[in-house]
Amino acid sequence: MSLKKISKDQPSNFEFNKKNLEEAQKLIKNYPDGKQQSAVMPLLYLAQKQNDNWIPLAAMKYIAKFLSMPYIKVYEVATFYTMYNLSPVGKYFFQICTTTPCMIRGAYDIVNVCKEKISDKENQLSKDNTCSWMEVECLGACINAPMMQINDDYYEDLNKEKTEKIINQIQNGEKLIPGSYRGRKNSEPENNRKTLLNIKNA
Repeated sequence: MSLKKISKDQPSNFEFNKKNLEEAQKLIKNYPDGKQQSAVMPLLYLAQKQNDNWIPLAAMKYIAKFLSMPYIKVYEVATFYTMYNLSPVGKYFFQICTTTPCMIRGAYDIVNVCKEKISDKENQLSKDNTCSWMEVECLGACINAPMMQINDDYYEDLNKEKTEKIINQIQNGEKLIPGSYRGRKNSEPENNRKTLLNIKNA
């Protein structure tokens, strides 16, 4: 899911930093001669990651020039796919699943914590402009409900207290640990797995 409303406040320019420029050039090499424009999606994603999780219009124009393609084609891709944010969402973008499995296991406890500690409304930046949150449809981790996604990582088996802890860690500049907050591995049963016990990395 993403924030598709185009921000009124736009930076005047954008360009890849040295690291991402090298990565962009590597990505383009994955495509055959004459098909380099097919790299538009990974380059948009690279730009989004560089720019605190959103893509300004200047980045679209930069990528269009970078790939020698019409700006409108880059704009069409960025505005169509839900993986791209077109307004600031902060360095930490919380997406809380509120579909049925997560809802019945306490998703709205997570939402209420986000309302209290980040912002009253979804798609609204926190006071320090570092975080925002939104409700989303199923993220495909139903067995570990309730859960949320922060940027690229999943945080699972949550409740009110665990969500508060995660937000406090962000505010204190601490490193987050993704995965289950109940201590289970991947999607194993809550009371530990009962099969494949002799397989070390199962």
